[in-house]
Amino acid sequence: MRDQINQALKQALKSRDSSRLGTLRLISAAIKDRDIEARGKGKEAVDDAEILQILQKMVKQREESAAVYAENGREELAEQERAEIKTIQDFLPKPLSEDEVDAAIDEAIAQTEAQSLKDMGKVVGILKAKYPGRIDFGQASKNVKAKLNG
Repeated sequence: MRDQINQALKQALKSRDSSRLGTLRLISAAIKDRDIEARGKGKEAVDDAEILQILQKMVKQREESAAVYAENGREELAEQERAEIKTIQDFLPKPLSEDEVDAAIDEAIAQTEAQSLKDMGKVVGILKAKYPGRIDFGQASKNVKAKLNG
């Protein structure tokens, strides 16, 4: 994933795409910051799973900022945030559809032989391991809870 981001950065430099370049530099800086933090704790550089978390956090921050800008009549700034979101999402895996999420939940329930809410953690754990960054786990947890309750 790191190589993919670096390649996109080089491509944006060559094509002089300043808005994309700025966003890619922010992504790169966030990853480097996390690398430095990890080294300070005696760990190795961040892996793809952590990069995925960084990107998801960046998207969430920009969504919140765009909403605030739009609320306050600053549509040009909201649009800039939305453009950054699109650039960041280029590096995120494609999210599962609702039907695919339901199927994944059913499969995880069958795999863990979950019977009640006590087994919810096992089911969500399998989903997180199998589909990192592709499922909204807040919503998925509600769906798992509903299936195990009913």
